[in-house]
Amino acid sequence: MLAGREIRRAKVRFGLLAGAVGLLVFLIMFQQALLGSLLKSFTGAIENQSAQVLVYSAEARKNVAGSVIPPPTQDAVEAVDGVGSSAPLGEATLTVAAGGEQVDASVFGFELGGPGEPTRLTDGRLPTGPTEVVASGEDADDGFALGDEVTSVSGDVVLTVVGLTEESRFSVAPTLWVTFDGYEALRRAANPDAQGVLPSLVALIPADGVSPSELAGRINAQVPDVEALTRAEAVSEAPGVSAVNTSFQLILGLAFVVVALVIGFFFLILTVQKLDSLTLLRAVGAPTGYLVRALLTQIAFVVGGGLVVGVALTVLAVRGASAGLPISLDPVTLGLLAVGVLVLAALGSVVTLVRVARIDPAGVVSRQNLGGLS
Repeated sequence: MLAGREIRRAKVRFGLLAGAVGLLVFLIMFQQALLGSLLKSFTGAIENQSAQVLVYSAEARKNVAGSVIPPPTQDAVEAVDGVGSSAPLGEATLTVAAGGEQVDASVFGFELGGPGEPTRLTDGRLPTGPTEVVASGEDADDGFALGDEVTSVSGDVVLTVVGLTEESRFSVAPTLWVTFDGYEALRRAANPDAQGVLPSLVALIPADGVSPSELAGRINAQVPDVEALTRAEAVSEAPGVSAVNTSFQLILGLAFVVVALVIGFFFLILTVQKLDSLTLLRAVGAPTGYLVRALLTQIAFVVGGGLVVGVALTVLAVRGASAGLPISLDPVTLGLLAVGVLVLAALGSVVTLVRVARIDPAGVVSRQNLGGLS
């Protein structure tokens, strides 16, 4: 009752604080959604393909675009004990015509039925020949929908979109998956003088009883001038991913700290302002637990209101976000963030809770005596 009456008497004060917390929650949740979508657009194609181990050339330094695997190297990799199945995997950024415009797209060439196939197919089917292609579903409105035609700039290669993927973009660009024959045709159309088209990576699936990390270790130990990575390592150690992730995590960490400080200082100031009233309540018999519960109720009201405002703003912002980088909300992640905000709000209020718990009922007598002397 004490908490509710105080909130009703100071609606504006508590409302403004809940709004401020809501804006901070919105900042945290929207940036987390943006980070997740950005990382998926960077490396989704690597994460959502069937190979469990990817072999790069050593000089590429884990950069798919800079890796080239010559045939002798591929043969040496396939000869390592523990390789279950193997296939070449090509990647190139090429200019194609789609939707009446020329755009740069990341093109992956894979072998049908082999490691390296896209795994997040949401509509249609995989290509069955060199004139068919699977495209990233996020770019369907830009000329990559089912049935659309994608052509090389020269016009020599015409591909029909027969399938769509989700969360399988690469380098924040429209991403296409073609058979390796179709990939070679696109590369030759872009560079007719090319002597040959080599794969960028060797895609592997370990044999039964061999873990991906174990196979990668064997390849690194036995085959010179290559670097084998598990799929998870290829995603997390891709150039630029670590820097982007660290930058966003720093911003998110600071936002969490601000939430704790704002709530902590607000309630500490509020408690100091009404310390005489709280001391009087203790003197007339109000238990310490009652005052602490009242404070916790107010904190829950502020944080709960802030979460409602923050989630609502995040949903609206995601719906209105630019189509250039599709942003999606993960309910599990939002739930974890909400729990994090609640925990930090409680931690930020520890000083205030301790201050309330230590109120001495005898202090009301001291204050009255001091008032009489004055």
